[in-house]
Amino acid sequence: MRDALARPLTNYYLLLGSVALLLTIGLLMVLSSSSVEAFEESGDSYAIVKRQLLWVVIGVPLAFVASRLPLRLVRRMAYPAFVVSLILLLATAKFGVEVYGNKNWLPLGPVQIQPSEIAKFSIIIWAAHIYANKDRRLRSLHQVLVPVVPGMVLATGLVVLGRDLGTALVFAAILIGMLWVVGAPIRLFVLCLSILSVLALGIAATSSERLSRITTFVDPFKDYHGTGWQPAHGLYAMSTGGIFGQGIGASQQKWGALPEAHTDFIFAVLGEELGLVGTLLVIGLFLVIAYATVRIARETKDPFVRYCSFGIVIWLLGQMMINVGMVLALLPVIGIPLPLVSYGGSSLLPTLVALGLVVGFARREPAAARALAQRRRARATGLSARR
Repeated sequence: MRDALARPLTNYYLLLGSVALLLTIGLLMVLSSSSVEAFEESGDSYAIVKRQLLWVVIGVPLAFVASRLPLRLVRRMAYPAFVVSLILLLATAKFGVEVYGNKNWLPLGPVQIQPSEIAKFSIIIWAAHIYANKDRRLRSLHQVLVPVVPGMVLATGLVVLGRDLGTALVFAAILIGMLWVVGAPIRLFVLCLSILSVLALGIAATSSERLSRITTFVDPFKDYHGTGWQPAHGLYAMSTGGIFGQGIGASQQKWGALPEAHTDFIFAVLGEELGLVGTLLVIGLFLVIAYATVRIARETKDPFVRYCSFGIVIWLLGQMMINVGMVLALLPVIGIPLPLVSYGGSSLLPTLVALGLVVGFARREPAAARALAQRRRARATGLSARR
């Protein structure tokens, strides 16, 4: 195992293999969990998974392009991407479509997008670019805070205007994670966590539905026919899955009892159909992605690669933990999808592009770049010999 992990292309293949498996599992579970709802709405059981497959077909080439982009071009796009994200978030807060009490969807012609998903990626690139420029000055608290903290607080505030508490918490996790990576003092984390706790409770108190979700998540059966309906049926799905599951397509909860079965609660259907083995496989794949990305961040000499890699890990791993926590009734239901697995192009495309960027970081590691160059030369030599 030690020899295998020491090989130059290990990070590269770990990332490619884990992402490919998660995409495959995601498509299978979207097909299974959405088939009943899709048939009721359109008469075609494959309608929803066809749209998801279209997003995958669009996203994979975008990820490939991202993996080949020069780092200087990525960094040039940092400020424009951040500004566009702020504009989209502002437009969403003013003109967005409200879904389940959250105004987080922005209509653009025939489609609706979720700008907060794009903003998660853009603020990581923006913050990583700034911190890379300040790499030798980050012992100063002022350099750590300005302008990253005000900018990310502004983005989070625009999300809060749309009453999207779940996404706001993800933004806050990214901010705290980036501050930890650059070595911010402990007292700053204590202050941030205190402020975030007060703000989260304050935001929750402004909505009776959201407050009831928070107060009943520990025991969803207290309000079984109200706010506890979704988490209770998520627990039913997980508990009936057993070790090996009921089999793909055999979920009972997807037949109308479990809301959002193919989006926020797809992990519950996965647990019911694939059992403990399937859920641990999915969590393990996310941990493999995190492991490979952290290895890249620790071994690189480029500060932008280091900060960007850590930011992407915090985003994806944090969002996975929140989603799984919702399904297991360890956290309130706050509407966070499972990356790469849940249905939705607004979430899938930025995630694939971000992971494509990390794959590009893995390709550029000196040992990996040499190994890939040798492989190309060997392939070219082989083709010449055949001729």
